[in-house]
Amino acid sequence: MKVVILCGGLGTRLREQTEFIPKPMIPIGNHPILWHVMKIFHHQGFNEFVLPLGYKGEMIKDYFVHYKWKSSDFTLKINKDSEMIFHDDGKCEDWVIHFIDTGLYTNTSRRVHLVKKLLEDDDRFLLTYGDGVGDINLKKLVEFHSSKGLTATITGFKPRQRFGMVEEKDGVVTRFKEKPMMSDWINSGFMVMDRKALDYFDGDNVMLETSVLPAMAKDKQLAVYPHEGCWYYMDTQRDYEELNKIWENKPGWKIWKD
Repeated sequence: MKVVILCGGLGTRLREQTEFIPKPMIPIGNHPILWHVMKIFHHQGFNEFVLPLGYKGEMIKDYFVHYKWKSSDFTLKINKDSEMIFHDDGKCEDWVIHFIDTGLYTNTSRRVHLVKKLLEDDDRFLLTYGDGVGDINLKKLVEFHSSKGLTATITGFKPRQRFGMVEEKDGVVTRFKEKPMMSDWINSGFMVMDRKALDYFDGDNVMLETSVLPAMAKDKQLAVYPHEGCWYYMDTQRDYEELNKIWENKPGWKIWKD
């Protein structure tokens, strides 16, 4: 089952970083957030990725083209053949990555439309964003999707509010709730879609979130898998700093071993 990771957006709310690099390349620790997303899937048996590229996509290509020697110890023999001998080939992940240029100002729905040719031979595909990480159990997600028998399934998550909530009566505070959990699910990404879902991606330059998913919901073809573990996303400078602090301590999304 292929994994489509949307990673072509401009990342305008994180301009402090994205002025120089694409959002999926913003580092958490020593690796870009895109690497963390891919490790989550790889650890659970999914190693073929489709990357619809856009803004500064050449930097994503460059990272993975040079990934092996940057992440490995090696010996370089500088001669007419310039031989490179890797000390530990097992250290490098066994990934298949399709890099597809889908345009600078293309919206998410059209980006999926433009990679259809890579998905049409499979019964299903996984779809997520290049800026969100979590300890999602992908096997259970796929099993849940199968049990529902619908076209697509999103992973729902209930984050905590960023601010404390105050309850009052007649101008007097009756209760203070420190960053309560939201009552509604949000779409955290980590989606499963059957091949017939590709019919919803008709080529219009619209957003997945405001066009395709609502259309599926209207047709009663969209399920939500409840995730109660951890989930984080990188949307602002504050998120970037918080994720790096978490990485230095106990990152819940790090389900793989070094």
